[in-house]
Amino acid sequence: MTDLLNSAEDQAFRQEIRDFVSAELHPETRAKVSRGAPMTRDDFARWQESLHAKGWVAPAWPKEHGGPGWTARERIVADEELFRLHTPPLPGFGLKMIGPILIQFGSPEQQQRFLPRILSGEDWWCQGFSEPGAGSDLASLKTKAERTEGGWLVSGSKTWTTYAQYANWIFCLVRTDPEVKKQEGISMMLIDMSLPGVSRRPIRLMDGTEEVNEIFLDQVFVPDDLVVGEINKGWTYAKALLEHERFGIGGIGRSKHLLQRVREAAQSTGRADDPEIANALDTLEIDVMAIEATTLRLLAAVEAGVKIGAETSLLKIRGTEIQQALTELMLDIAGPAALPTRDSVGVQEPFENAMYQFLNWRKLSIYGGSNEIQRSILATQVLGLK
Repeated sequence: MTDLLNSAEDQAFRQEIRDFVSAELHPETRAKVSRGAPMTRDDFARWQESLHAKGWVAPAWPKEHGGPGWTARERIVADEELFRLHTPPLPGFGLKMIGPILIQFGSPEQQQRFLPRILSGEDWWCQGFSEPGAGSDLASLKTKAERTEGGWLVSGSKTWTTYAQYANWIFCLVRTDPEVKKQEGISMMLIDMSLPGVSRRPIRLMDGTEEVNEIFLDQVFVPDDLVVGEINKGWTYAKALLEHERFGIGGIGRSKHLLQRVREAAQSTGRADDPEIANALDTLEIDVMAIEATTLRLLAAVEAGVKIGAETSLLKIRGTEIQQALTELMLDIAGPAALPTRDSVGVQEPFENAMYQFLNWRKLSIYGGSNEIQRSILATQVLGLK
């Protein structure tokens, strides 16, 4: 695959990353990632500890808040190289979502309290946006916060809350004013999940895992100092958060890593010369190069001070489509070999987790705002269609 990030400086940086990973990544974790297997909390925590000690745990954070001071180009090189070396991608709810929002909108006290613990992994965050009756339409959420002395009492429920079984904090969108236009009556609050009134229930997915949960909030007290920014400005903060998220959802490093795995699977099964398989692989390689170039262009614009908005929806749509197409192609190559037989305990390499990834990654086009919603955003905000 032609690499757009292959200058002498890129190569020196890649070598630094390789040396670090070779010394720090636990072999068991590396093996899990290389097979596409599910990760445990210990896998994530162990790797975050190593990255934090190196100062690399939050690539996009400003240096004054604990980031490494990397350029947009260095962040993409690092993402690509870390995936290639089979490191576990850290859950982004703290590092890529609420962390940047607190840096941008949080109070100094909130920054001092939470940012160091996000970096170290002492606090594990989850995201309380989606609700049972408000999937991609976040503005129609029903979870409410009622004023009380010194703070708010929050009641309602959230769903599809990823890794909430590990989390000790949740950032939530809640309705604080039901009388105004629905986007204008929402606030963002930080909630300690050990408080009375907070409970969770796992949701079993079709891939057999329970990585998402329902969250129930029953008169949970949230003090005023745990409201992010201003009351009723949560919609503004949510849009900024989703823009941060969608830059990452493009998944260039993940796509390159999986593309290589699919190529190797095709070669190992003698299907690399199959015209249909070869054409699909070449098409997906071009797609990955295109989204990489687009991401570099948008990140360079951000670094130059240009405000990027709805354009990140394009990264979300195409990035998730590419990743899903790669898991589908892996299944096409595997055929019946992706399924366990009566005579064996499980599926053998390279297909032992092909079915899990195919099923699990159906979520990619739904979370972060479904791709259908993203197309509507592009149509109205970029193309000017009504």
